[in-house]
Amino acid sequence: MSWLRIEKLAVEVRGKLILKDFNLNIEKGEVHVLLGPNGAGKTTLIKTILGFKNYKVVNGHIFFKDKDITNLPTNERIQMGIGVLFQHPPAINGLKLSKLLTVCSEKRGNNTECTDELSSDIQQLATRLKFSPEYINRDVNLGFSGGEVKRSEILQMMVLKPDLLLFDEPDSGVDVENVELIAKIMRELLDRDKIPSKQGKSGLIITHLGYILKFLGHITRAHIMMDGTITCSGDPALIINSIMKNGFEACRECVSCVENSSLLKEVDFTL
Repeated sequence: MSWLRIEKLAVEVRGKLILKDFNLNIEKGEVHVLLGPNGAGKTTLIKTILGFKNYKVVNGHIFFKDKDITNLPTNERIQMGIGVLFQHPPAINGLKLSKLLTVCSEKRGNNTECTDELSSDIQQLATRLKFSPEYINRDVNLGFSGGEVKRSEILQMMVLKPDLLLFDEPDSGVDVENVELIAKIMRELLDRDKIPSKQGKSGLIITHLGYILKFLGHITRAHIMMDGTITCSGDPALIINSIMKNGFEACRECVSCVENSSLLKEVDFTL
């Protein structure tokens, strides 16, 4: 079953066409990576999958678990099992992170009362991410560092336990220690250490350089996005090495990623 299927998608933002004839298919248990230069439309894609109002679908369809969600509101998509880690999530004055986590837990059907007290399960998750009670009791992302914001987002995803996980630049603006910690949790959320028949989660990871991928285990497929559409798809190691060697501009002509097979030794996506 396809967890995410996008067909001939075209999207306008404030009257400007950003995504053009975009196609993508991610099966259950697959993890794909999407690479591309700034302005390629990667974040627009994420927000369109989530159903943000300012992102107008003018053609094509988005399917999740074989159901057409193109016109569904954002909250229904989240309830169906789509989760996201934003590159630049907002700070929310007046809403404590503890309260948001409790609401997330309720949305997943857990028997958690909506109070200011965190359940023991959520407290354990926070401890794994090195979140002290001080941060949990602060307003969402308010005054957080880059690494703290990412851990806050990951914590929310751990509580929601979505079936399709969207990661928008998870390694952006964080130090090496936080990247490795975030990647460890991502790997768990994506079922990367389970045998293939038990891998029930799917993911789409947006990144520029792919550094975080080395901590995530097997990545199914890589795609290069330019000018609002996918220009090239293939083996993740080959794609990354081609970008390192030739840059994104060369991808406009879909240069051969297997021109020099010895480059495979330069990138290792497994631990």
